Amino acid sequence: MSKAHFIERHGLWTEDQKRAAAALAERIEKEGIRNIRVGWGDQHGIVRGKTVTAEEFKANLRDGKDFQLVTAIFDTTNHPIVPPFGAENSLNIPEMIGLPDGVLVPDPTTFRVLPWSKDTGWCLSDAYFSNGQLCPLSTRQILRQQLQKLADDGFSMKVGLEFEFYVFRLLDPKLSPASSGYPPEPPDVEMISHGYQYLTENRGDEIEGVLSFLQENIQHLGLPLATLEDEWGPGQCEVTFSPLAALEAADAALLFRSAVKQLCRRNGFHASFMAHPKVPNVFPSGWHMHQSLVGADGSNAFVAHEGDGPLSATGMTYLGGLLDRAAGTALLTTPTVNGYKRQRPDGFAPNKAVWAHENRGAMLRVIGGVGQPASRIENRIGEPTANPYLYIASQIIAGRDGMRRKADPGAPARAAYLSDRPLLPRSLMEAVTAFRADEVMRAELGDVFHNYMVMLKEFEISRFLSAVTDWEHTEYFEMY
Repeated sequence: MSKAHFIERHGLWTEDQKRAAAALAERIEKEGIRNIRVGWGDQHGIVRGKTVTAEEFKANLRDGKDFQLVTAIFDTTNHPIVPPFGAENSLNIPEMIGLPDGVLVPDPTTFRVLPWSKDTGWCLSDAYFSNGQLCPLSTRQILRQQLQKLADDGFSMKVGLEFEFYVFRLLDPKLSPASSGYPPEPPDVEMISHGYQYLTENRGDEIEGVLSFLQENIQHLGLPLATLEDEWGPGQCEVTFSPLAALEAADAALLFRSAVKQLCRRNGFHASFMAHPKVPNVFPSGWHMHQSLVGADGSNAFVAHEGDGPLSATGMTYLGGLLDRAAGTALLTTPTVNGYKRQRPDGFAPNKAVWAHENRGAMLRVIGGVGQPASRIENRIGEPTANPYLYIASQIIAGRDGMRRKADPGAPARAAYLSDRPLLPRSLMEAVTAFRADEVMRAELGDVFHNYMVMLKEFEISRFLSAVTDWEHTEYFEMY
């Protein structure tokens, strides 16, 4: 099937995208950009992509760019989760039988110039089949669908990103052939600061060089960085962003994580967004998502009025939905085996579905009050590796369900870890079970994508359960 004029033929761009594409062709010439990385966010929230020449990219703005659908069936280490070349596939997607090429359609509104790569641009794209249909496994499209449903209800969404991550000094990247399997052997690292000293000026000064070059490059990308600081653990960093529209926030999260890893590696460091690295004396990292809804009049729909609680009636029922669906959404907020290692009593990571006003032990920290324009909900459950499109989509699904049912969040917790509220899933296995049983999640995501996520994560769990851990070897090898 011909790809000539693929974008126009299938009507895939909005008017804003058409205008952006016209301006982009001129910008590429004017700024002397030679190469463009055409990327997409895969099912794991990892940027995959192709680097094309400027001339090829101009053609891609008309015809799209071919890409390999096989990436959609990979786990995090490129193991296929289904047999790739059967006459049928368990994904129930006929267009993927035989793994033909799909078509990447650049979104010209996402174009950036990469400050660390000479004459190189970057552009996100959306995945389509060659027949012009959206790939149903596209997580960016999953978020778009939920945002449209929210818009049909009269709202849009604002998201404030707050990431924790580690920067280590790279000692040995482990590039020998013996270390290069899949997954490869992790690199050897050392700390870039000494011990636990939360927010002390001296510790911050020790890593100021690292923070400064990250800040400079992130800001040159045009991302609305608000703060970048030394966090709790040695070499642990935290960033916050100014609030963004939900899709822009997800795109920014995707680019930010990839940019930090590239910048650090180019400069002799290793950045990791893993929730709990197997490195002595580290403190777990989280991804706290600040969220609010915007009404049709442009005002914050969560702002409380006289007689309300800390949030408006809309905000409180949205809050109730997040609580009621906490278990069912955990697979999307905490999608790895490792992410559940954050949960420990009094460890700043939630272990129960509770809310409280200005309480960092609760899953949902409510920040607001009567007339406070920045009123919002901070969900502290997420891990930094989460796919941003799915994390945000999960909040919309749960929140809309709560508003529809007028869900009551109950009284705020006084002692979050001692509350009698339900425990959150304690493992990826429990999260898969809860996700599979959640009919609201299935209805909103659709059978194809819901089943796909279960298969994807059950495959990861199977690999984990078949691995012999250090704990097992220490526990049993000598004793028995």
